[in-house]
Amino acid sequence: MDTSDNSASLPADDARAALLAQVAALPPLPGVYRYFDAAGALLYVGKAKNLKKRVSSYFQKDHGGTRIGYMVGKIARLDTTVVRTETEALLLENNLIKTQSPRFNILFRDDKSYPYLKMTTALGAGAAPSAAQAEAKNFARMAYYRGATDQKHDYFGPYPNAWAVKESILLLQKVFQIRTCEDSVFANRSRPCMLHQIKRCTAPCVGLISAQDYAADVANAQRFLRGDTHSLLAQLQMHMQQLSDDWKFEQAALVRDQIANLSTILAQQAVETTSNEDTDILAVQVQGGRACVNLAMVRGGRHLGDRAYFPQQLQDAMQITLAAEDETEDGERVLPMPTLAQAESLVLQAFLAQHYGPGAGPLPDTLILSHAVDKSLLQFLGNQSKAQKNRRLQVLTQPKEQRRIWLEMAQKNAAIALARLLDQEGAQQARTQALAEALDLQIDDLARLKIECFDISHTGGENTMASCVVFEGHKMQSSQYRRYRIDGITPGDDYAAMRQVLQRRYSKLAEAAQQPENAEHKILPDLVLVDGGKGQIGVAREVFAELGLDLSLLVGVEKGAGRKVGLEELVFADGRDKVWLGADSAALMLVAHIRDEAHRFAITGMRAQRAKVRTGSSRLEDIPQVGPKRRAALLQRFGGVAGVRSASVQELASVEGISNELAEAIYQALR
Repeated sequence: MDTSDNSASLPADDARAALLAQVAALPPLPGVYRYFDAAGALLYVGKAKNLKKRVSSYFQKDHGGTRIGYMVGKIARLDTTVVRTETEALLLENNLIKTQSPRFNILFRDDKSYPYLKMTTALGAGAAPSAAQAEAKNFARMAYYRGATDQKHDYFGPYPNAWAVKESILLLQKVFQIRTCEDSVFANRSRPCMLHQIKRCTAPCVGLISAQDYAADVANAQRFLRGDTHSLLAQLQMHMQQLSDDWKFEQAALVRDQIANLSTILAQQAVETTSNEDTDILAVQVQGGRACVNLAMVRGGRHLGDRAYFPQQLQDAMQITLAAEDETEDGERVLPMPTLAQAESLVLQAFLAQHYGPGAGPLPDTLILSHAVDKSLLQFLGNQSKAQKNRRLQVLTQPKEQRRIWLEMAQKNAAIALARLLDQEGAQQARTQALAEALDLQIDDLARLKIECFDISHTGGENTMASCVVFEGHKMQSSQYRRYRIDGITPGDDYAAMRQVLQRRYSKLAEAAQQPENAEHKILPDLVLVDGGKGQIGVAREVFAELGLDLSLLVGVEKGAGRKVGLEELVFADGRDKVWLGADSAALMLVAHIRDEAHRFAITGMRAQRAKVRTGSSRLEDIPQVGPKRRAALLQRFGGVAGVRSASVQELASVEGISNELAEAIYQALR
């Protein structure tokens, strides 16, 4: 059941009264509450066993200048959703946190697309396979994979990074010699490739190994990936002895080599256990207002490495969460600063809820945690594990023996990663401070300093692409980057390209900034950098003058003598003399970093555009009803865009998912 209120449209006093009346009418049931400001932005998402008690606690006293007081003062609207249990509330809360990114919640980037090692015997989607391609189905292929898993293939992992997957593939090549080539390559081989020559593949493509023997190697590789190494060694030794007894000495020698390689790998494995368990180890470190969660992965008893996560909005979220949870039965509230243990426990709890929530991959058999977390969260994860594997999830906070070593390693890695982050942030903040001082920028909060930088890239005057990159909060903001395709200019005219991109970027922003309702909102950047000297800055000055913008915002980055790094000079649009900050200047380092990022972003966009023109793929992408799957099927069937273009209507219609009408449309579009 959802409830909402339109009180934000009322006068301030009436809106507050309506909000308090809504709070007073809340039911004493479990649910989720959401706070919004006057602009409709989501401030905070919370869960409660008792909605009435929890939500009313925010409005029962003056919180003063605390963070919770600041948030409560901005609340203009309240939405609630009543659920049946606290577990359902937990589930809904974290779904909303991940999808809507509220300002006062602990947030983790939801980009956990982990790589897998994929073992497959199935052909890809597309047309009916040839006889040679069908033969490939008898010989499994292992490959690096990232994306959604399915039931058609075997997936091993997840792995914390791509290096761990590729290292595992290399090990399997050395020991079991499983193929890694594409099915199309497999189907067209007439002789063994180099991998066979260096003993990394048994060359099933040319029949140097039977399907039965190859399947046995694949089965052994899968057992190795699952951690069943010791019984595998015993089985291989028995097999070698049997071959020797049958006087099949050459085959016995091959099995002997497998045993030797496998034994060497196991001996080199620095972190080994006799168990074949799948375990995630989570350690938290909080220091200097930042936190790090280090996730280490053990799959099949092998330690695969770790990955560090850094949550956002830590301080606000912790104090508000603690304030809500410190509510006593009689309504008295205490607002302490969180202790280190409390902070680390809250961060770990937020990570578990967001990382292992709905839509995530399968849970491991065991979780090893550096801190205790909420029991309701563990109950939720346990229920999820039973639904996935029909197995009880084991959670340990005081592990022993090998597991204790894993936890200590994770804690040490978390501390190292956090120290590295704090050092980098400190250096970046120093660069921002140096730039503000060098250019005399009057900014109270340097974290809000916003810089935009423009660059032009083309190939001999063709495929002109302009880039705009954004620096804010002491770091590059890649989500705000923009590319502009430049048309209607003389090829190679960088001045006209710069004029066009600046007009397109700032014409509407200038109009919006002049509106009274936007007076308190920061729309325009504090500094605009242009890659170029007097010519480019002259064009930029004309555009800014036409739009009525402040010329002091404009600064050109002019290359020095010999185009050497460190000799760049800053050219000002408002008539100030050129400035050389010095080769060792922190401010110049920051300017050069932003300029280089704009250059990189423009070049990559230009090259991608050029590739589309050369291959003709853009025309195929522009055809209605031809999405990624149909496009992939066409390209796989005909070997590229050129093959699709030369195909007849009948040949196009033979591809799965392509009707006769669509085949005709594709044929006509590519003529």
